[in-house]
Amino acid sequence: MVHEDEYEPLVSRSILSAMAFDGSEPIAEARHAARHFMTEVQAVHRIPVSDRAMGMVELVVSELVTNARKYAPGPCLLDLEVNDGAVEISVRDTDPTLPADCSADPCRVGQHGLEIAMAVCRSF
Repeated sequence: MVHEDEYEPLVSRSILSAMAFDGSEPIAEARHAARHFMTEVQAVHRIPVSDRAMGMVELVVSELVTNARKYAPGPCLLDLEVNDGAVEISVRDTDPTLPADCSADPCRVGQHGLEIAMAVCRSF
């Protein structure tokens, strides 16, 4: 039997996952990887993950990996980190310029990925 105080070090340290995508995989693979990571955070590290948090992580991963695939040639890296109760999602690609969001335009079809990510995240 493990005492509750033995879990405290797991909550106070970062939990990391890094994945590389070569650009040929479907975007769903990145979402599945994010869901798997969050499921392990809950099962292995016993940090509760709500359905809403799970869905938001999958949504942001999907939008950022899609953006990397669409605008940068080559592979991308997806890093997920849980630290102090928050999830940090980082996507790195081969383009040296940072992505820029388009100004809000409800009539525009597509190109809303960064708007979506920025709307549900604390920082970008």
